[in-house]
Amino acid sequence: QVQLVESGGGLVQPGGSLRLSCAASGSIFSSYLMGWYRQAPGKQRELVAVIAGSNRTDYADSVKGRFTISRDNAKNTVYLQMNSLKPEDTAVYYCNAIYQTYTYWGQGTQVTVSS
Repeated sequence: QVQLVESGGGLVQPGGSLRLSCAASGSIFSSYLMGWYRQAPGKQRELVAVIAGSNRTDYADSVKGRFTISRDNAKNTVYLQMNSLKPEDTAVYYCNAIYQTYTYWGQGTQVTVSS
């Protein structure tokens, strides 16, 4: 069982920045495919960014050039640096880990972009 704990959400003005963190349990973190998803009210959960153990990354078109996903395998942590935030980025952000046939989710952290 993998435990994922997100932190770093909050209220920020449009154009501002936030960094989300997700700490994972387990001794094989470097083998996990890690991702960030988000779900806005009334909408389906959507992929924001993923990072493989090789550090290969992929992003949703809506966040390319603004968000950066990274990982620190020594700390079992994945990050999402969010810059130039827009009101439409408002959502609950979830950390996700995939290993072989197993998928794990964090509890989510609220990000609100508003003036």
